[in-house]
Amino acid sequence: MIVFQHKPGLIAYVTCGDPDVASTRAVALSAIDAGADVLELGVPFSDPVADGPVIQRASERALQSGTSLADVIAIGGELRRLRPKTGLIVFSYLNPVLRLGFDNFAQQLVAAGLDGALLTDLTIDEADEYIEIMRIHDLATVFLAAPTSTDERLRRIGQMSRGFVYAVSRTGITGEQRQIADDAAQLVTRIRRFTSLPVAVGFGISNSEQFQSVGEFADAAVIGSAIISIVEKYGRESAEPVAEFVRGLRAERSVAQARQ
Repeated sequence: MIVFQHKPGLIAYVTCGDPDVASTRAVALSAIDAGADVLELGVPFSDPVADGPVIQRASERALQSGTSLADVIAIGGELRRLRPKTGLIVFSYLNPVLRLGFDNFAQQLVAAGLDGALLTDLTIDEADEYIEIMRIHDLATVFLAAPTSTDERLRRIGQMSRGFVYAVSRTGITGEQRQIADDAAQLVTRIRRFTSLPVAVGFGISNSEQFQSVGEFADAAVIGSAIISIVEKYGRESAEPVAEFVRGLRAERSVAQARQ
């Protein structure tokens, strides 16, 4: 079950296997202990078209280290044993899951104690079989909603999502940006017309100011490229720098609350 312990909730994305499985485990644990409510466990893929250069390079490094979907699920299972209250979502492109098969995929998620998945290139129009199988196994199905989505598509996303809805703050690929577009707040307002699920905003959030601003209108923020940039810089020594970064995201709010 996905529960946001903080306001706003913090969803941390990691590319599993970058630079190796042991490093991913250490980074994931440090992010959780520093305040992440949910972890998105990224499955490396050879053609990550929705991702910017930072995560593309991370996928390349993870594939070079031999990381597979099975490894990602195994990492998730270990994290579940070590940090039982953390939300754990597999974040993947469709192809690796298709190769495994939807039912096998769902069974393995359940066996590892994971909460569900987000398949970034599976559209709501083509997801009936996937949703049916995930429902049978009581697993979350997280879907992406974009500023360009019609109201009808947002209605279907709201109906078919479980866990939370991932609101894309802008069109294009992932990556850090200087400011969060006004479109993100408008999109969250539109999504809430169709679902009572928590809404998380992602794509480009990279500092405390952006994190706090997202918290004014959304339930959670997704931090991806900023964390992967730290891993790219520090490699196997990334755990503490990632923890410091995650703690810093909430620092401004903590200071403001102390002054009230």
